[in-house]
Amino acid sequence: MAQSFVDKARISVKAGNGGNGSVSFHREKYVAAGGPDGGDGGKGGDVVFVVDDNMSTLMDFRYKRKYTAANGADGSGKRCSGKDGESLIIKVPRGTLVRDTETGAIMHDMSDGERYVVAKGGRGGWGNKHFATPTRQVPRFAKPGLPGESHDITLELKLLADVGLVGFPNVGKSTLLSVVSKAHPKIANYHFTTLFPNLGVVYVDEGRSFVMADIPGIIEGASEGAGLGHDFLRHIDRCRLLIHLVDVSGSEGRDPVADFDAINAELSEYSPDLAARPQIVVANKCDLIPEGSDNIERLRSYVESKGFEFFELSAATHVGIHKLVQAAAARLATLPPVIRFVADYVPPEPVIDTSEALEITRYDDVWVVEGPWLQRLMSSVNFGDSESMMYFDRMLREAGVYERMEQMGIHDGDTVSIYDLEFEYRD
Repeated sequence: MAQSFVDKARISVKAGNGGNGSVSFHREKYVAAGGPDGGDGGKGGDVVFVVDDNMSTLMDFRYKRKYTAANGADGSGKRCSGKDGESLIIKVPRGTLVRDTETGAIMHDMSDGERYVVAKGGRGGWGNKHFATPTRQVPRFAKPGLPGESHDITLELKLLADVGLVGFPNVGKSTLLSVVSKAHPKIANYHFTTLFPNLGVVYVDEGRSFVMADIPGIIEGASEGAGLGHDFLRHIDRCRLLIHLVDVSGSEGRDPVADFDAINAELSEYSPDLAARPQIVVANKCDLIPEGSDNIERLRSYVESKGFEFFELSAATHVGIHKLVQAAAARLATLPPVIRFVADYVPPEPVIDTSEALEITRYDDVWVVEGPWLQRLMSSVNFGDSESMMYFDRMLREAGVYERMEQMGIHDGDTVSIYDLEFEYRD
């Protein structure tokens, strides 16, 4: 059972490469010179994340770590373009964060249901039909496709719940969830019965409901990795309201006031923002309090002095349930919606080793420049942006590309062709 819930996974994704352009010439009886008709290569397939509300864990990613989209097909004669590569659709649970593994930065929050293209397919190469001019009627060259993007990705599931139940193990969180919703969490009288988060929809009245999450019990040291709490504290990151259950029966031999402080200390250690989240404190197991105990009065006095709402409850006998649910719904009505995480990933400027060999080939007045590092450079440049174009031009000059072509005899007005980019050379 403990292995059935996975809320973090690392995968590698690779978009498809663009197909190569075709070198072809029209051949037809009685047509002496049909001209070039080589088609373009197809675009490589993208890697796309989509939300699947039928998924509740990242279990599928435990056994498969590498995901690759299809390459674009090569172009062919008769001006036929190659077929675009099929995009790879990867389904994830709602609430999954897509992070860049190297930096930990958030690339996208899969909470809104929108598709997210995490890796774009490479552009297809041009066929020789593009290079025909009045002075260059027989172009015997075409362009290869560009490589697709690749990323190392960390997927992190943060449940989408309005209310999170927190507290020590065995304080009655699972029992409460089972009573107020149709969820069926495992319930037993021992620590860590709950080994993974459970979600339930709580129906308040006509048209009003909220989602409640039962988080595995937190123990002291959870924020540092002790127990199960550290692994699952992330699931209350989005919760708008916390319901803090405290066992006032004394059955575990602990002091309820000390328990209350200990859990809040763990929340503060994990995230000060989480500790500051609105909280309702609930004294549970009131039906089991021994005669003469002052646990409820001491906890009430302490909690209310800190400004928290306080409720008495017996989840097992359903006493106080309705009042708590109504209070939680009323509080939620005053709070902002469930947190959406803002993407903060900035693609790094590519490190390009310009010492790698380039191939420069001359076809009449066309100079075709090709090489692995040029492919990487082309993939990173936005040719609609002037600053990006200046960066591209600077890289070519610093790599000595223009100097080599000048030594090879390039003239003013000749065409320089680099993959799917063409421009006139100027001294």
